[in-house]
Amino acid sequence: MREITTWVGLDVHQEEIVVAVLKGSSREATEFRVGGDGRGIGRLVRGLKKLGSRLECAYEAGPCGYTLERRLESEGIGCVVVAPSLTPVKPGQRIKTDRRDARKLAEHLRAGLLTAVCAPSEEQEAVRDLSRCREDAREDLMPRGIG
Repeated sequence: MREITTWVGLDVHQEEIVVAVLKGSSREATEFRVGGDGRGIGRLVRGLKKLGSRLECAYEAGPCGYTLERRLESEGIGCVVVAPSLTPVKPGQRIKTDRRDARKLAEHLRAGLLTAVCAPSEEQEAVRDLSRCREDAREDLMPRGIG
């Protein structure tokens, strides 16, 4: 007997995470929201584990970084971070909502249409952040109008 895969799209923001769950080939998504803090992520992990099947999650890379991906992977939940610029968009579909974005991520993940980015290690991410801070400080110290 084949194990059913559950596909999860996450629209991640600092304040909250909007979740859309597609079980197997179902057309109807279960949607819910959790807080973007540690407690909310803990609730998300517990809720996903209760689904009891093979899980695959995806969210778009953004300012929230890769901590959610690391947490889900450490809990045994498959997660990919995808490039927002490579996420398929239908022509003329301009209305964006968190619920719609989460559902589309789950559908695209199930169809194999998403392009994953290589998530850096914690050390690589720290070096990148330090480098960006250094560049910001250098720009702040430069006299205006030069360059």
